[in-house]
Amino acid sequence: MKRIFALLSLAFVAAAAHGEIVTKTIEYKQGDATLEGYLAYDNSVTGARPGVLIVHQWKGLGAYEKMRAEMLAKMGYVAFACDIYGKGVRPSAMQDAAAQAGKYKNDRKLLRERVNAGLAELRKQQGVDRAKVAAIGYCFGGTSVLELARSGADLNGVVSFHGGLGSPAPEDAKNIKAKVLALHGADDPNVPPAEVAGFEKEMRDAKVDWQLVAYGNAVHSFTDKSAGNDNSKGAAYNEKADKRSWEAMKDLFTELFGASPK
Repeated sequence: MKRIFALLSLAFVAAAAHGEIVTKTIEYKQGDATLEGYLAYDNSVTGARPGVLIVHQWKGLGAYEKMRAEMLAKMGYVAFACDIYGKGVRPSAMQDAAAQAGKYKNDRKLLRERVNAGLAELRKQQGVDRAKVAAIGYCFGGTSVLELARSGADLNGVVSFHGGLGSPAPEDAKNIKAKVLALHGADDPNVPPAEVAGFEKEMRDAKVDWQLVAYGNAVHSFTDKSAGNDNSKGAAYNEKADKRSWEAMKDLFTELFGASPK
């Protein structure tokens, strides 16, 4: 009986040490707009730890961003997938998604307000070290985190995965405090060479601490398995680029924050 009790106790201790990924849906506001984000963290990690903001692609916050939030939570970070469009605004048709993304790309002030609201909500969460915060984004979200940096937001780093790199106000790069990592599909038709060159010039002129990694044979959406595998369509999954870009992000986080909490 004592042996069974001891084994059960060890199992309980092991389970507690392993922890559980806790997820929550969180409503928050930006002006009059109600937004709905997704929080994920590992409850076995004690004390303050870095926080990571995630910004969604053009169809709004969904299963993909939630999966990435949980991946980051398993590494020990507090991850918050924010909402740019507003509660319940999750376009499924490409035309509707393009209209939503275009609304914010054409109103960078509003985009910056929405993404800064997400950053503020992340910083409110229990367990977040407010001095150690980064933001990552996919496609539309990549554009969004670059705008977050250009707004002068106080954070350590931003990572754009296959995001738009252009800016209507490149002079705003002088406001950037964060280290910038742009992870780009070298054959992405949505981000042509002229846009890449403009981004590089913008970063150089503002003397930003920046990196740009271009993945060969990769087009738009290279981290998203739902994009299929036909590069001729301009958007397709690329397993090598997906894995390599995630490792590049992790390397930046190590540079910013030291070893991951788990």
